[in-house]
Amino acid sequence: MNKKFNPAAATQLLKQLSRELGFSYCGISKAEFLEEEAPRLEEWLRRGYHGKMKYMENHFDKRLDPRLLVPGAKSVISLLYNYYPKKDLAKNDNFKIAKYAYGEDYHYVIKDKLKEMLYRLQEKTGQISGRAFVDSAPVMERAWAKRAGLGWIGKNSLLLNRSMGSFFFLAELIIDLELEYDGPIKDYCGTCTACMDACPTGAIPEPQVVDGSRCISYFTIELKEEIPPEVKGKFENWIFGCDICQDVCPWNRFAQPHNEARFEPPAGLENFQQQDWIELTEEVFQKLFRKSAVKRTGFKGLKRNIDFNKT
Repeated sequence: MNKKFNPAAATQLLKQLSRELGFSYCGISKAEFLEEEAPRLEEWLRRGYHGKMKYMENHFDKRLDPRLLVPGAKSVISLLYNYYPKKDLAKNDNFKIAKYAYGEDYHYVIKDKLKEMLYRLQEKTGQISGRAFVDSAPVMERAWAKRAGLGWIGKNSLLLNRSMGSFFFLAELIIDLELEYDGPIKDYCGTCTACMDACPTGAIPEPQVVDGSRCISYFTIELKEEIPPEVKGKFENWIFGCDICQDVCPWNRFAQPHNEARFEPPAGLENFQQQDWIELTEEVFQKLFRKSAVKRTGFKGLKRNIDFNKT
């Protein structure tokens, strides 16, 4: 590393780059074993809250120690990227998709930014090694973001930020560069249980614990087989993901619309009516969601979700 870049200077540069690339917040933690998270993760898996998401059982050690993902890692850089839309397309009488899926798949949008950030960091500081992560590897992103002071874990298990709520993506750079580390902030949920009370399938049995196997997002995205009949009539028209526990959170009154052109919904989606969803063809699906995260569920999966919501 270039000698003029001490940890303080490198940290300053990094946070400047994050702003230039459109990230709302950047926080840094020391890469080490997540001791507090180990028993929680073990218990969550033991209860079967991951449902059919068997991949959650894999790489237990890597989830808890970033140095096993990136040899020689010294720092975990946590970043927030806003996706709150200018217009909420979820209408009570229409089928609904989660706000994060309105535009282009966030994996690609944010991965591009992280690669650019790493490249520009290397340009300035000399040779460093690292990897970029966007919800696609065994990284406990909320735990790292909490450690870095970007927010606290809400009762719905999502990271909450005092100035922007929770409608943002989390991303990480894990690198072998020593930096100045941030610290956690306090929990501001207080006695509020709005998210727990609002969940129609009872997927939040206790504060900060989500039974993934009962979550509408799990049923409409992760579950590949038939949706259990016992939750029929409880989805409130959600056909891909669910925003209920975020929509009712008081902290989301501070959410501001994003400025990311790639997150804008495709032409036509805004005017989609319930009948359009019912009559959706594979051709229209491929055209409308060509670059969207909605492709994850596939045409057949989305049709299954639509049929399940029909009265």
